[in-house]
Amino acid sequence: MAKSPIPATSRKPRRDAQQNRERILETAKEAFTRHGGEASLDEIARQAGVGTGTLYRHFPTRDTLIEAVYRRQVEKLAAAEGALAARMAPLEALRAWMLLLVDSIAEKQIIAPALNSIAGGPSRLYESSRSLIQGAMEALVKGAKESGDLRPEVEASDLLRVMVGVSHVGSGPEWRESAKRLVEILIAGSRRSTQLRFISSPDR
Repeated sequence: MAKSPIPATSRKPRRDAQQNRERILETAKEAFTRHGGEASLDEIARQAGVGTGTLYRHFPTRDTLIEAVYRRQVEKLAAAEGALAARMAPLEALRAWMLLLVDSIAEKQIIAPALNSIAGGPSRLYESSRSLIQGAMEALVKGAKESGDLRPEVEASDLLRVMVGVSHVGSGPEWRESAKRLVEILIAGSRRSTQLRFISSPDR
């Protein structure tokens, strides 16, 4: 017996709930950027066009909202890997994604006061998101190696280690542009056509 089609109206609340959630997260990101972890949740709900009850159904506590804002940014960054790989040459996709990573680091620094207000600190949040970033970088590096554009000795961990180091540098007004120049240097030095000299340590 053929199954009866599911009425369209039964799917609408789920779609509306997702739209509400996205509006709350986008509004919360702006609020936490301006006001840190003390941003008014009632005002976030008002700006997002939802009731406070709707906000609390999605995010029962301030910490869960702050964490969700950060995770959303990480998930968007990780998802960009597939989109870039689908429409760009492998090495260019890697370069473009690393530039997005710089933007993501800059955004994390801007909302750092809100992240630091989470009970117990943000370390657990960063740790749980690391696998998404590492997985995206590894996929892009693998593609660039398979295409023959990236030097075989370059590892995703090498590039990530540099970017993590960059993230600990003070975020002055020129930080983002400086970090993006570093990405260009890394990509140029990692091309297969580039000749690199590895200096052995004295005890070898």
